[in-house]
Amino acid sequence: MKHIYITGVIITALLLSSCGGKEQQTNVSSDAVVKVEVLKVDTNNRGGFLSSSGTISAVKTANLSTRNMGYVDNIYVSVGEKVAQGQLLLSINNVDLQAKQAQVNAQITEATAAFTNAEKDYNRFKNLFADNSASQKELDDITAHYNMAKARLEAANQMKNEINAQFAYVNIKAPFSGVVTGKFIEKGNMANPGMTLLTIENPEVLEIKTRVPESQIAKITEGMPVTVLVKSLNKSIDAKITEVSASSQQTGGQFLVTAVLNDKPEGLKSGMFATVNFPVESNGIEGAILIPVNAVVNRGQLTGVYTVSESNTSILRWLRLGRTFGNEVEVLSGLQNGESLIVNAESKLYNGASVIYN
Repeated sequence: MKHIYITGVIITALLLSSCGGKEQQTNVSSDAVVKVEVLKVDTNNRGGFLSSSGTISAVKTANLSTRNMGYVDNIYVSVGEKVAQGQLLLSINNVDLQAKQAQVNAQITEATAAFTNAEKDYNRFKNLFADNSASQKELDDITAHYNMAKARLEAANQMKNEINAQFAYVNIKAPFSGVVTGKFIEKGNMANPGMTLLTIENPEVLEIKTRVPESQIAKITEGMPVTVLVKSLNKSIDAKITEVSASSQQTGGQFLVTAVLNDKPEGLKSGMFATVNFPVESNGIEGAILIPVNAVVNRGQLTGVYTVSESNTSILRWLRLGRTFGNEVEVLSGLQNGESLIVNAESKLYNGASVIYN
């Protein structure tokens, strides 16, 4: 890296004249020169990181639906709202279910009374049979009656469990604490079985899923540390691989790899696009031009760098950038080998600014 030391160039014009024996005042003017540090652009001929793109998502996420058809009575939450585990989120009209519940409760009451009476008869006849006061036939009959009463009560209780399970599908509750991320139905709409009504996720722990080609998958292992680069936030986050798919039949010949982020910087949200850099050698960037990320200038949607012209002035060059590799970024177009790239300046740069260096 070449260091350019820029000193102030002072052009002093000293005008001295004598008129009538009087000496004129000295006038001084100066042009500011920016002190910069430069780097010669050179084609990269080394290997680098294997990188792959993906989308940030929450480790815990759920699409909530119902198994019952009915109209939505009420929605108690809105998108972006934090919810606690077990909190009621949405209710579906359940008049029919309530009627069935009342019938089942009546059956349980009847079956309980019949079982209690049959149990008393069974215990009495057991004692009579022990005292030889009842025959084997009488004991067998009363035992059968007792077992049938017991079975009817058990059946009624199981029907109650079934009804209670159905209530879980009309009173939709949060399976875990998190944030509501989607609402796909409105109050009064018809909810159908299997239809996604709400989505929630826990944003505390995030992961990224990406795909790796078969030529590189043998180098990727569970537990391997990786770096996740979120370009929109200009953040680099450490992560660890937790899953490596054993098959690529369902993913177009590429293997799905999942990495859990070790940290959640401010502003990072589920759904953001990111790049995963794996610490394995790859020839994918051989022959590419790589420049420091901190040398890039952003102007809205445009990205560029300052270079030094033959007349030692700064020139803003717009670039088309590719993938990011650690603290370097790939230049797809806009720079040529041998150009002097300004990577640091002591004062503000602009097109045409004078520079000087050793």
